[in-house]
Amino acid sequence: MYFGAHVSIAGGLVNAPLNAAKIGCEVFQIFTRSPQGGWTPELNAKIATDFKAACKTAKQKEWYVHTPYFINFASSNPRIKHASISIVRQELERASMLGAKFLMTHLGSYASLGKEKGFVQLIAALDATLKGYKGKTKFLIEISAGAGDIIGGTFEDMAKIVLHPTLKKYDIGVCFDTQHAFASGYDIRDKSLVDKTLAHFDKTIGLKRLKMSHCNDSKTEFNSHSDHHAHIGKGKIGNDGFAALISDKRLAKINFILETKPDMVEDDLVLLKKLRDNK
Repeated sequence: MYFGAHVSIAGGLVNAPLNAAKIGCEVFQIFTRSPQGGWTPELNAKIATDFKAACKTAKQKEWYVHTPYFINFASSNPRIKHASISIVRQELERASMLGAKFLMTHLGSYASLGKEKGFVQLIAALDATLKGYKGKTKFLIEISAGAGDIIGGTFEDMAKIVLHPTLKKYDIGVCFDTQHAFASGYDIRDKSLVDKTLAHFDKTIGLKRLKMSHCNDSKTEFNSHSDHHAHIGKGKIGNDGFAALISDKRLAKINFILETKPDMVEDDLVLLKKLRDNK
């Protein structure tokens, strides 16, 4: 079990692993392009080689790529749908060049099409994204905080996607976000609640599909359906919840990535390592 954070690629992709090491990361996550859209930094064989060499120098165990935030596979706007397919596929290929273990994405919202039509389009769009992909980076979908029509707010929703007959062959994995899950109604504030939540995940989706976790405390109350991250131990989940997650043997090989604000992310990493080392 390793801990890390989302880090900046400012000044070039090769800087990311060095930025990660400076704050105490053992693993790290990046965007390879602006999360809001726009210009995409060049990525070629030399940049990829330099990046992987920097990861080795910085003693990083693994690294991951997060897709931009504007992805919406269930949009009624054809331009947004096709851009989502194209960009996620590009990001998979770019992540593979960089040697990233996983690429995770949010899926979007059913708001404009409705859940029934939106789900059909979502499955077709994911199929189009993954068809013919030969890279080594594994594709993950992330649980959402369950607000409104946002896709993937329950384990049952996630299972319907990853186990769908059209998509099952792609062996899609899941990124568990502690804050999103808590906000969606999955309590993880102590050992017994973590046990119940993981048992539910295993029964519904299968723990073999749980590949990594975003590690964020929650500014908002349990079952709030609101996506607001807090520093570890400073939110509604609390230290006991994270200690329970870290000590659970079912998660022994799951790595955790912080998406907390930079002001205290180093403190978050120190606390997580302390919880791990004292378990």
